[in-house]
Amino acid sequence: MRRSRSQSPGTNKNNWENVTMKITRRTFTAGAASASGLVAMPYVAKAQQSINVTIASSHPVAVMWPYQLKNTFQPEVDKILAAGGKYKVNWKEAYGGTLYKFQDTMEAVRDGITDVGFVGTLWEGDTMPLCNVSYFTPFATSDHKLQISIHDKLMETTPKLQEEWTKNGMVPLGSYVTDTYDLYTSFPIKSMDDLKGRKINAPGTAANWLQGTGAIPVDGALTTYYTNIQTGVTEGALTFAVGVMPIRLYEVAKHLTRVNIGAMYVGGVGANKQFLDKLPKEVQDAFRAAGKAVSKNHGDDISARMDAAIDTMVKQHGVKVADLPPAEREKWIKGLPNIVKIWSDKNGPAAKEVLGSYFNALRAAGIKPGRDWD
Repeated sequence: MRRSRSQSPGTNKNNWENVTMKITRRTFTAGAASASGLVAMPYVAKAQQSINVTIASSHPVAVMWPYQLKNTFQPEVDKILAAGGKYKVNWKEAYGGTLYKFQDTMEAVRDGITDVGFVGTLWEGDTMPLCNVSYFTPFATSDHKLQISIHDKLMETTPKLQEEWTKNGMVPLGSYVTDTYDLYTSFPIKSMDDLKGRKINAPGTAANWLQGTGAIPVDGALTTYYTNIQTGVTEGALTFAVGVMPIRLYEVAKHLTRVNIGAMYVGGVGANKQFLDKLPKEVQDAFRAAGKAVSKNHGDDISARMDAAIDTMVKQHGVKVADLPPAEREKWIKGLPNIVKIWSDKNGPAAKEVLGSYFNALRAAGIKPGRDWD
């Protein structure tokens, strides 16, 4: 869990005075007056207004979340604005942690270090706790597309969830999730006893999943797992197949134990609210439409990647895959303390509302959670 941050939303470093609108006006004069006495008539061509936008992430573009920023959000905004003809965006890209690291994704968007970026709410257990409902209810569902659909809807219909973004000076534009979490380790796991005393990377609130297992959680992210395991800081990570491939975790963690802890909502495309509010409405609309396109394409992208990722790890890199026996998985689930109650009690009636809405949506979709956390 991360320390609570007391900063209030900072002044946007890219205020409207930094949003450059360069209007170029070209006048074409149709030749000098001819001998016949025709008067030359000026023709004024309309020019597009150029808007500078910084877009950034803590992770490299190969990772699925910034991949969608680069390959869906940016081109979708460009396409929509080109059709309108009035505006165009000059993108200033800062991917791969060149502006900030994974611990500071929220602050970077909030404070205007970037105008648009991947906001990882999973590292914001104190500042954005309601957004972490899926992380406090593991073993609920492995359906990543359903997670996207549910959280897109919750963001629209649950004011308290919206407030977690707006009070931090941000606007959510699209949802990011993971495929299901499993264990990637440098040692084989046949039973829960094999986890005792082992140091395992678990991002943010996911550390709660290791309570009662005997494992020692160590905070981290996809950008830190490889070095941590390689240097012996940890012996494995709770993570997901699509995230493993671009960081080559299979080189240092040769054992994949399928636990199927579930797909999780990790955050989304976030825009600095002050910046977004000052954009022309046509550009705001383009940003929002591009955010919806990210949600859709992100789900399709995970589906395409995840099976191929495991197949590649096994066939090309010698990763050994084993399923945690059902009885051992059930032991893990039942051995967890009531972690959602701690979260719910701490965050009051709003947490109970979000929890109820989330599980109602799961069951309405035909999902039978591994544990009825609500």
